[in-house]
Amino acid sequence: MDTAVTTANKIDLAALKYKTVNLVVFGHGNVGNAFLDQLFEKMESLLQRKSLEIHVVAIANSTRILFNEKGTTASWRSDKLTHGVPYSIDSILAFVETHQLENLIAVDNTADAAFTKQYEKLIANGFHIVSSNKHKNTAPWKEYSALRKLLNGHEKEYLYETNVGAGLPLIDTIKLLHQSGENITRIRGVFSGSLSYIFNEFSERNETFSAILNKAIVNGFTEPDPREDLCGMDVARKLLILARELDLEVELDDVEVQNLIPKAVRALDKTTFLKNLTHLDTSFFIKKKNLKKGNVLRYVADLHGDLSKVDGGKLTVSLQETPKSSMLGQLKGSDSIFEIYTESYGSSPIVIQGAGAGASVTARGVFGDVLRISHKL
Repeated sequence: MDTAVTTANKIDLAALKYKTVNLVVFGHGNVGNAFLDQLFEKMESLLQRKSLEIHVVAIANSTRILFNEKGTTASWRSDKLTHGVPYSIDSILAFVETHQLENLIAVDNTADAAFTKQYEKLIANGFHIVSSNKHKNTAPWKEYSALRKLLNGHEKEYLYETNVGAGLPLIDTIKLLHQSGENITRIRGVFSGSLSYIFNEFSERNETFSAILNKAIVNGFTEPDPREDLCGMDVARKLLILARELDLEVELDDVEVQNLIPKAVRALDKTTFLKNLTHLDTSFFIKKKNLKKGNVLRYVADLHGDLSKVDGGKLTVSLQETPKSSMLGQLKGSDSIFEIYTESYGSSPIVIQGAGAGASVTARGVFGDVLRISHKL
């Protein structure tokens, strides 16, 4: 009898060492699916190695949600088809309150600007936020700064490493440099994996721009509508996010963006545009023909100027002629590259380079942010 009691007590004490974290995951498109697959694959390992028990208590898309207070399983796709229900943010809050769930993290893998309006309500009701969605960090400055005050007031975390550079450790590096008092003087680079691929190929191959672009579309390197890449606004949002990490009070309208789409085809519907990609060839042929020997084309984002003042930075996004021997000129494939210039390092930048796009890479970055918050809880 004494032995049984002792054994039971040991089991209870071991169980107390486990930390349980409860996730509500929004969005299960490419990134969301990859994130959930990675998470379910690693759950047992996290439990054994880190004593961390992660429960995905809800999985939602724009219309329906699957609830399970004990945690959904890898069969969530079929379970959601059978047991998914319509929902609202209030119904999620009622669910976590009814089941007294703690250590809450909301994971936003949508690309929905409207959904980010719910962050404040989630934070006020006990959620930390992990997001691959860029829209909240490129909202007007008033909304951006108000969110930070709310996070501080409720002692909640908001991590978004994948907003720029997918899985690369970029935002965290810039944040640490800035908070440690390092004077960052410039951030420059090729921020778009899709445009990196397009101009790497176009500069090296004897093919038309439309042929290279079509290859990028077929290989899934671009957005379904490639104009979302070619207009430059995705790169502009990324540059804005980095500028705000330096406490620069700038807006999206402050970014000077070179739109790569000829005006004559900007207003076409997607189907018509995709059928008329050859309209892009003449202007890009001329740009390539006029390159100086040894130079290549790169679509470059650049934050420069007096970055010590809240209104001192200049943000530009443009197609530039770059020496092939430079770090930007040597890019291959769909890699992104970020050069971080600081006062201490002078003319030698800190360089972060690697896969800057892709659902799997982005999902790993989201997973990393979830783990960082989980270990702090």
